[in-house]
This record gives sequence, C-alpha cells and structure tokens, in this order.
Amino acid sequence: MALTSKISSYSPQWPLAFCAERERIAQGFAGELLDIHHVGSTAVVGLAAKPELDVLVVVSQHREAAARRAFMATLGYVRGSDLSVGHHFYRRDVEGVRTHKVHVCLVGHEQIRWMLGFRDLLRADVELCQQYQALKLQLEASNRDGIAEYLAGKAPFIEAVMRRHLQSAARD
Repeated sequence: MALTSKISSYSPQWPLAFCAERERIAQGFAGELLDIHHVGSTAVVGLAAKPELDVLVVVSQHREAAARRAFMATLGYVRGSDLSVGHHFYRRDVEGVRTHKVHVCLVGHEQIRWMLGFRDLLRADVELCQQYQALKLQLEASNRDGIAEYLAGKAPFIEAVMRRHLQSAARD
C-alpha cells in the first residue's frame, strides 16, 4: 500500500501555494478565524516532503459545522474524522492524490503548539532538519502498509524532539 503521495525535493512553489490556499480557506471561517499557518514539511525551506500542504487554522470556536463542511466541499475538501476533541480535519485529493490537509483547532489546543513548535525547530536547526529528512526517506523506502505505518514511524522522532524542546523551555 502506497503513501498518500511520494516524497519529493523541496519546491519554492509550496509557500506560494499556501498563500493562495490561505486566502481561499479564510473566507469560510468568518468571525471565528484567529489565524492560519503553514505547517508540516512543506513549510520548511529545503526539506524534502510529500507535496501535500498542511494548513493549520486556529479558531475561537467550532460553530456551524454543517456550513463549514459545505464551504470546504466547494474548495474540494472532504471532512475526515476528528483527530481529537477540538481538532477537526479536512483533506483534499486531486485525481486520487492527496494535495492538502487542513487542521482546524480551537485556540489553546495542544496541537497548535506542537505543530508550530516542530516546524519552527526544523526551520532553525539544519542538522535536525537533515535527520528528519533522512528518517522520512527511510520510512518511505521501507513502507509496506501505507500512511499509517509512515506516520507511526515518524512519531517517536517528533515526540522526542518536542519533549526535549518543551523540557528545555520549561527550564528557561
């Protein structure tokens, strides 16, 4: 079983694509929208990634779920399962290939700090970025069971990096 898409070299088009998508998505969140961030590997200059834009939408509340789902559908998104309480998920595929993932989180949700923190650590530390890229490429090469296996393989690395970072920040 394949990943949702193959890892490719970094593309300078990814930040531009994010800016365009941010504008499209923002229209559907009206008064509850607080911020929209580019997260995930496509948000890190130089990092190889699956060419799937990860978008983090921070909202003050989740309201009018049916209207939001209908709006996102007009943009080609399908609502996935909630990833946790307060963390809604949408995905967009084009011709059977995943192109976008949108995480909609309530302000204060732990995943906001987690996603932004990991992205920022990768942006700031070239060695860490290289280690993460090597892991991703190795996981892709050895993958037999699809995206769940790939995500499970990355999780211990991300968890260790973030735990060290949070412990260091707590000491400062």
